Amino acid sequence: MANPAKATLELPEFRNEPYTDFSIPANRKRMEEALAKVRAQLGREYDIVIAGERIRTAERLKSMNPARPDEIVGIHQKATPELANQAVETAHRNFVEWSRTPAGDRVRMLMKTAALIRERKYEFDAWLVYEAGKTWPEAEAEVAEAIDFCEYYAREMVRLAGPQSVVQLSGEHDEMRYLPLGVGVVIPPWNFPLAILCGMTCAALVTGNTVVIKPSSETPTVAAVFAETLLEAGFPAHSFCFLTGSGGAIGDLLVAHPKTRFISFTGSRDVGLHINELAAKPQKGQLWIKRVVAEMGGKDAIIVDLERVDGESDLDAAVEGVTVSAFGYQGQKCSACSRAIVDEGVYDRFLEKLKARTEKIRVGEPDDPANYMGPVISAGAKKSIQQYVETGKREGRVLTGGGSGPGSGHFLQPTVIADVDSSARVFQDEIFGPVLAVAKARDFDHALQMANDSQYGLTGAIYSNNAAHIARAREEFFVGNMYINRKCTGAMVGAHPFGGFNMSGTDSKAGGPDYLLLFLQAKAIAEKL
Repeated sequence: MANPAKATLELPEFRNEPYTDFSIPANRKRMEEALAKVRAQLGREYDIVIAGERIRTAERLKSMNPARPDEIVGIHQKATPELANQAVETAHRNFVEWSRTPAGDRVRMLMKTAALIRERKYEFDAWLVYEAGKTWPEAEAEVAEAIDFCEYYAREMVRLAGPQSVVQLSGEHDEMRYLPLGVGVVIPPWNFPLAILCGMTCAALVTGNTVVIKPSSETPTVAAVFAETLLEAGFPAHSFCFLTGSGGAIGDLLVAHPKTRFISFTGSRDVGLHINELAAKPQKGQLWIKRVVAEMGGKDAIIVDLERVDGESDLDAAVEGVTVSAFGYQGQKCSACSRAIVDEGVYDRFLEKLKARTEKIRVGEPDDPANYMGPVISAGAKKSIQQYVETGKREGRVLTGGGSGPGSGHFLQPTVIADVDSSARVFQDEIFGPVLAVAKARDFDHALQMANDSQYGLTGAIYSNNAAHIARAREEFFVGNMYINRKCTGAMVGAHPFGGFNMSGTDSKAGGPDYLLLFLQAKAIAEKL
């Protein structure tokens, strides 16, 4: 039987979206123009959207620029429990119609979404600069990743649409088809408010599910602009709802609603565990076991295993990889390096080089391309990180940093805390900020033991010129994404399916060939001939 998506749609081989080179004057000028254009739109009010109906509420929430805390990025509605219930019920009613939309049509909508984001890449970059505090390169990488998710999942849906190959028994026609699940609640994080939102939402939509999008209250404006893009790309109003508001007010209701079929979540460990627990309890009238797709953070380690160093290039590469992994986007990535575990033979030289490299980092407003680090997301985040720095002063030695950055925004200095024991809080807790703990390893066994001494297991890296140690790390370094002689951030869609072990989540492998299966269920059909 013909594949309904393949019969009408042939897509070229997937290629990752190239990054814009801002050193080219024309590109820099376009980015400056986009920043000015988006700045002129700051302070606008946005609606809740339930299947095309635009709704405003009595209470509002304001999204602020973390680099300029008195500057409003967007004004959004606070959804009530009644509106949350309405969103799920509406999505449930619309599921049958949307699920029967031909897969080829859904794929075309997703390809159009990719095209629109690509066309407006500089504008999306600018929104991320103002609302999420991302520097130009960090914003650009995120927008490119959003495009990649659309392009990759479109091709995956072509592959999965129609009957799948199974063994044919004599006297029968046997097949297996994938069906959408139902209503999904998508809860993205504030640190990747476009890429992760786009990936989770588009995976659910292209597989035929209806979606209730509940963005973070820190970055709802980026989400609102993305939701409008979905409509422009042809996704019908009945295919999704856009619901802003307090997680405390509506989050549990969305998760526990008996007509919610699955929850796709990225965020903290504690919230993820709560969602998993709540979703596991069946509600009155619920017909299914809910599926939870969760990515819940990390405490990622880079092992520097350089027993012999030829010149300084190996050590310099390790210092660079640790630095950019630790302090890119202010350390606010679940993949960020927050632990460096260094062989005692090069420990002192590594610290000397790391201190010098870290002190070259320029902190300031992210709309200035000269700055490498911008602000952390909020005053609350800044306070929490500062408390960890104070703890680190007692648990180790502050090599550099430790204070606030310049200006009135939520700026912090990149901070390195050396001579840390593996039992220290700064070695064990996810700080989610520009704080790096460095520990000394007696040998490779000790380094690997410390790296695995964590409740998390998301990313990790090893810098080594010992082939036997690299081979052991492939087998024994217990993380979902491991990198050899490179940084531990920057997973690329298609090449590095992303998701981790233990308390890092359900190892969902976003951007990989297994991911869309999390939004589908298989039906086997046997017909006697």
